[in-house]
Amino acid sequence: MNKTNKGHSLDRRRFLKQSATVLGGSAVLGSLPASWALASGRPETTSAKLGFIALTDAAPLFVALEKGFFAAHGMTDVEVLKQSSWGTTRDNLVLGSQRNGIDGGHILTPMPYLIASGAMTPNNVPVPMHILARLNLGGQCISVAQEYLDLEVGVDAGEFRQALADKRAAGNEVRAAMTFPGGTHDLWIRYWMAAAGIDPNGDISTIVVPPAQMVANMRVGSMDTFCVCEPWNEQLIHQGIGYTALTTSELWHNHPEKAFAMRADYVEANPNATRALLMAIMEAQMFCEEPQNKEEVARICSRRRWINAPYEDIVERMKGNFDYGTGRIVEDSPHQMRYWSDFASYPFQSHDLWFLTENQRWGYLPADFDSQTLIRQVNREELWREAAAALGVDGADIPDASSRGIETFFDGTTFDPENPQAYLDSLAIKRLA
Repeated sequence: MNKTNKGHSLDRRRFLKQSATVLGGSAVLGSLPASWALASGRPETTSAKLGFIALTDAAPLFVALEKGFFAAHGMTDVEVLKQSSWGTTRDNLVLGSQRNGIDGGHILTPMPYLIASGAMTPNNVPVPMHILARLNLGGQCISVAQEYLDLEVGVDAGEFRQALADKRAAGNEVRAAMTFPGGTHDLWIRYWMAAAGIDPNGDISTIVVPPAQMVANMRVGSMDTFCVCEPWNEQLIHQGIGYTALTTSELWHNHPEKAFAMRADYVEANPNATRALLMAIMEAQMFCEEPQNKEEVARICSRRRWINAPYEDIVERMKGNFDYGTGRIVEDSPHQMRYWSDFASYPFQSHDLWFLTENQRWGYLPADFDSQTLIRQVNREELWREAAAALGVDGADIPDASSRGIETFFDGTTFDPENPQAYLDSLAIKRLA
């Protein structure tokens, strides 16, 4: 990872920003016209309400608040608020902070599109949204119940497919749990199963379970497999309830995962504040990526106000060390979560297109959905570039294009963002609306 945007240069910028905040003050900002704020680059507001789910890929938001990055950029009144489920996150985004909801935050990458299109909102009313950054690459896992330990299920789910078929033939229901319809976890577990010939819509019941409730639900036998972020996969192993079949970057190396997104009305009313939030989160991502900070980040994540889980359930996978619970142990895994390295923060439009294409595959969006138009409305990669320039991010850490190019999955399937229809046509199991 490039180090040019670390060290004393960032410390100096933060000092200057903190000094400007103290000298300016929110009271002064409140007394000046918005046009002055825009011209000066000062935030139009010092506040924002940002939601998060108790997962380790929300760490940049925790770090940005606890390490003072938000305050250093003049955003002294940011609230980072725990949401009980992704459905609650959606509902509070629909409300907005003016109606006791939230302005934005940590979110499954497809959700801003499902909200902006009205596909997953009450009465299908669209709520304009903007994706400002990706929060991480990879870092999710698919876990299976302890009853399948003898299979040592992995990336190839062929034997698991037969075990599920046998269980169904015996008159028992089989279930796969994810966290939100059309969200990342739903798409990862569907892709994995379908690649093994398991029809997610016919061979298994797919259920929605909030992340923090996954372990408890598997303990009582509510599902045979689930997909979620940490620390819930590691906790499952520590409690002897199940084991990790795979990390999702084994399906698609360095796949995009969560996003930092805001309601469009907040972004349009507060362009400087938006940039300040984005800069703070980007700095926090750099902090989270550094190996020497991993233990501190894990400590922060474990706190009650954030994930509220034992440090021991968080730290090893935060450091990239995976005990799969089957005797397989991988140190410094190439498939560990990335917060900043490998362009982790950049919101590639090509990745958003894949998520929308997969939502078409499973019938959440119509086959004739105009993905490209919506991507141009929702994805604000130019704001990321502005924030990167203001932070002095090295050019080597800034992508040259809006696309990462052709992506290849573990089963040899490829996704060419120039021809998403060819990708859809190549898939044997799908449910197009």
